[in-house]
Amino acid sequence: METNYYQATRGVAFSAPELDQDLEADAVIVGGGISGVSAALHLAERGYKPVLLEAQDVGWGASGRNGGQALPGFGASMHKMVQLVGQGQAKMLWDMSVEAVDLLHARIQRHQIPCAPHVGYLHAALKPRQVRELKEEQDELDRLGAPVGRLLEGAELSARLNSPRYIAALEDKLAGHVHPLNYTLGLAKAAQEAGARIYVRSPVTRVEHGPRVTLHVGGHKVRAKFLIIAGGAYLNGLEQKIDGYIMPVGTYVMATEPRADVRDLIPGNEAVADVNFVLDYFRRSPDDRMLFGGRVSYSTLPPPNLGAAMLKRAVAVFPQLKDARVEYAWGGFVDITRNRAPHFGRLADNILFLQGFSGHGLALTGLAGKLAAEVVAGQAGRFDVFTRIPHARFPGGRLLRTPALVLATTWFRLRDML
Repeated sequence: METNYYQATRGVAFSAPELDQDLEADAVIVGGGISGVSAALHLAERGYKPVLLEAQDVGWGASGRNGGQALPGFGASMHKMVQLVGQGQAKMLWDMSVEAVDLLHARIQRHQIPCAPHVGYLHAALKPRQVRELKEEQDELDRLGAPVGRLLEGAELSARLNSPRYIAALEDKLAGHVHPLNYTLGLAKAAQEAGARIYVRSPVTRVEHGPRVTLHVGGHKVRAKFLIIAGGAYLNGLEQKIDGYIMPVGTYVMATEPRADVRDLIPGNEAVADVNFVLDYFRRSPDDRMLFGGRVSYSTLPPPNLGAAMLKRAVAVFPQLKDARVEYAWGGFVDITRNRAPHFGRLADNILFLQGFSGHGLALTGLAGKLAAEVVAGQAGRFDVFTRIPHARFPGGRLLRTPALVLATTWFRLRDML
């Protein structure tokens, strides 16, 4: 079985070398996901000379493995965001999250990235409590002046989502889906063409702070005035001061064989996610496969018999898939925060970090890179709106925080089931 459907359908010709020399740069970026390559692109377009260092390959992490769902908002609901920062700040954050979706589509069009963009999204509820939560979110978005979709129920819902599992769904006409790896590679190629220097298979082992930061990569050094840390769940403790604020959580996706009946399951080709704490998310691929994601894992190992386990979840949503064949199954880590809100900030005046997208980052990461570039250019106002979101470390330290999160998640999963 081929591991990753996105790798098998890669459509962007991009390559980059390994670092083989010492370098000087205006800014150095750690991490070749969307936030990193977006920062490189926006810096290069502003006339800076950025260097990006990626430990594996561009798009190797969450940016190239996710469910492909591009949407405004955050891992935390807007109702929660208002509680965290107040109505005025929440409105500013919401508006920037909408800008993030607009930026994604603008970049796709400008750089002609072959990532099959499509607009349309449904937030699905399984039980009355979740319907009430969707209505609360609908009301909160209305107060923020956001375009509020309709709540679909009954025959109207069945016509849009042919599943017996859901009792309601909230439309989202801003959100949609793309091929995430092609999108990431397309941004990286655009950054490279704009003048950014990108190096792969070049892991950073140590960072020296100072007026000019120094990054150690094997036997080589990269010195720069600014450092942007965008490694997410794959930083491996590179900067201890931010390590405890995120938790790497495994999530998994499978793709069936191409099937004619997949079009009947989601006739409008929306991306769909339920509103469980441990959620299922799914969509049609351009070649009529069902791409179905979900599960979580707190170890470094994928669940056994991953394809069969994911198909079982998919059949619970769509019994029509009971005879489906899994052709691809893969997974990776996302970086979650305790409150599921993004975590941006500074370790020093010239060291920024972008992390904690909490499974909601496909669009927001692109804007995060743009905001980091604005800070380098001396325009920190919009970035600082994000830094005002309060955050706390996961309890228990490195050894105990995973068991603590497992216990908490078990409670929320039981709550979803009851």
